[in-house]
Amino acid sequence: MKCPICSKPAAQQYRPFCSRRCADIDLAHWLRGDYRIPGEPALPPENET
Repeated sequence: MKCPICSKPAAQQYRPFCSRRCADIDLAHWLRGDYRIPGEPALPPENET
């Protein structure tokens, strides 16, 4: 299995990543919302008070 960030071989300790650095880079992508799926904005519930 290759690291999804840098394509080096994955390390068992950080699987599916090769290092802590690549795992942290992936976490930063998630926290910034880089992996979101574009779509229509959600409407608020009608009974919201």
